[in-house]
Amino acid sequence: MNTVNIYKHKKPFSLESGKKIGDLEITYHTYGTLNSRKDNVVWVCHALTANSDVFDWWKGLFGDNCLFNPEEQFIVCANILGSNYGTTNPLSLNKATGLPYYLSFPDFTVRDLAAAHQLLADHLGLTQIGLVIGGSLGGQQAMEWAILEPKRIKKLVLIATNAQHSAWGIAFNESQRLAITSDRTFYAQAPSGGSKGLKVARSIALLSYRTYGTYAATQLEVNSDKITDFKAASYQNYQGEKLVNRFNAYSYWYLTKAMDSHHVGRKRASIEDALKQIQAKTLVIGILNDVLFPIEEQQFLAKNIPNARFTELNSFYGHDGFLIETEILTQEIGNFIKSADSDNSVISLHKIA
Repeated sequence: MNTVNIYKHKKPFSLESGKKIGDLEITYHTYGTLNSRKDNVVWVCHALTANSDVFDWWKGLFGDNCLFNPEEQFIVCANILGSNYGTTNPLSLNKATGLPYYLSFPDFTVRDLAAAHQLLADHLGLTQIGLVIGGSLGGQQAMEWAILEPKRIKKLVLIATNAQHSAWGIAFNESQRLAITSDRTFYAQAPSGGSKGLKVARSIALLSYRTYGTYAATQLEVNSDKITDFKAASYQNYQGEKLVNRFNAYSYWYLTKAMDSHHVGRKRASIEDALKQIQAKTLVIGILNDVLFPIEEQQFLAKNIPNARFTELNSFYGHDGFLIETEILTQEIGNFIKSADSDNSVISLHKIA
């Protein structure tokens, strides 16, 4: 069974900053049925511009006859705070003013995203979660949650993510926000505000999601006489328009700021100490040619998370490989689950060519 629901939180939701959001709503999808032991839960934390319908955007890994399927598991994916796919976000109505929040929406962090997942899990009565999985920003959320509630999460899969967002990643995000704010309509208090800037932001982001080799192979010009209208230029325009048609600049602005905030050591002894709080058996997957989240960041995670196994893969698609290389991910995650279920120790080093 595949259902979409909205959870309405009855109390003010306190953010890490101390500010509060009243009337928090969380849109989420569930697939399959919770078994009598309540131990077949798979929770998906989605990335920056995805939604709660994981069967739509992670096909091959999630779906009928896939590794994660509704016949065997009870799968939950919640739309994150700030996103425009149904959960409370900058375009939501602020009941204090009777108008949408826009830029009066409070800043929030990755830790707040994880706290919202906790609320929903409590609402669903899930005292234990068999496996939490996420890539990129989704991996940051999954990691924070595993630190906040080490006993609830039994297995953890972190893909192309890090323990602290890097200066490099923050610089990419700030460049995108500069593009958005250069569009004067961003300050116009309209749902379509900043759309031209968002188009540019997406173009910038794509350069970090893919690689030199990806563009060289997919956008190669066969006409050597061409001096304008290049395929790569058309591709950037097309992808920018695609995002504008399904997202909004305000959500993008706030979510990139939330990603920048990611630092598991904040208000804790250290990053290393925070990672050591994770009790879940963990698989960390890195992508060798990931420009945005270099593989050293995943190696650091595997080194400092107890009971962690590390796997690396080389993807033609760079960072976006975590969404595309579903055949390899199915194999490696499937092997991890089998070993985690049968052996107390899952520590190993494995490489995929």
